[in-house]
Amino acid sequence: MASTVYFTDFKATTKENLLDKIERLMEAAGVADILSKDDLTAIKLHFGERGNVAFIRPPYISRIVKSVRKSGAIPFLTDANTLYAGTRSNSPSHIKTAVENGFSYSSMDSAPVIIADGLRGKSEVAVEVNLKHCKEVYIGSEIIHADSLISVAHVKGHELAGFGGALKNVGMGCASRKGKLDQHSNVSPTVKKKNCIGCGNCAAHCPANAITLGAESSESSSELLVESTSQKGKKASKKASINPTLCIGCGECILRCPTSAVNIQWNQTIPVFLEKMMEYTVGVLKNKQNKAFFINFIMDISPACDCMPYNDTPIVRDIGILASKDPVAIDQASVDLINAEPALANSCLQKNILPGEDKFKGLYPEVNWARQLEYAQEIGLGSQNYYLENIKTLSWR
Repeated sequence: MASTVYFTDFKATTKENLLDKIERLMEAAGVADILSKDDLTAIKLHFGERGNVAFIRPPYISRIVKSVRKSGAIPFLTDANTLYAGTRSNSPSHIKTAVENGFSYSSMDSAPVIIADGLRGKSEVAVEVNLKHCKEVYIGSEIIHADSLISVAHVKGHELAGFGGALKNVGMGCASRKGKLDQHSNVSPTVKKKNCIGCGNCAAHCPANAITLGAESSESSSELLVESTSQKGKKASKKASINPTLCIGCGECILRCPTSAVNIQWNQTIPVFLEKMMEYTVGVLKNKQNKAFFINFIMDISPACDCMPYNDTPIVRDIGILASKDPVAIDQASVDLINAEPALANSCLQKNILPGEDKFKGLYPEVNWARQLEYAQEIGLGSQNYYLENIKTLSWR
């Protein structure tokens, strides 16, 4: 059976600005159906890593907050701490980054930022799912204890998942640190020695201290970084090595390597990673039957995750905003809309640039991103079949 996905573009007139249009989109998609008076409502979003500006703009989130308040519910903004080292790996730093990026108490209509898995990412609830890979999953406590959930996802490319939308925002984003580690546990990268320049970036940023350079394993990561970067113009005598026993699979080394020397056994590990992420989505939504709603922003479509400390040029033009009660349908519709576009001329996308070609496969040819949606449908999260209902711009006349 096809699910309904509601869509609006970014056109606006003097009769209706874009913020009003977002509210009308949410009303049409039935946000009021999932909200009751005094519901503690988790608005799950990504606050953006420091240095990244592709995250969803705060005024849009503020209007979503106001829309929730209209139903008598009590909204709060939330995300869970990251597994990798960055500016969101603990609650104080995470909240500080959120405020710096514009998500303050005053700008969000008095909705507070509450980090879902506590001070150090250990506040969690084990949820029984009994699926192929996971018997139970570990979700941030405040997500589980919330009465209702609204996922607000920025659709973009992703280094491990191929693309990120509502399903990733919920499945990975709501997991505690233990849950994130569980999902990444089979993702242990290896180093292609001939490409390694011994720069030390991977070792310096590894949160598990699983990476060493050459035989000098006793040196600190910072010392290795200084030594290797001081050898400008010289052939590196040291090569990075990853200890699979210590590796937590966070993927930080992949993001940091300037020469793409760090690689994953894509065919073996990524399908399992994607399926685990969907099983975690089941855990998040288990106690949210008829109490979950999904909004996808298809704009500033960067090739990599908002967890990066920068964002590259978008791969296609800004398209619009989607809303639905079905997380599978909204992600499928998002991908279809993006793939129907021609690639922007100055983006990093060099393959599959024509309308109708798979943009995410062009970015990450090794990743079968579609497995997310296929498996999500298989385990009952929603339907890949959808009907797109267009919420048209009100005429200025």
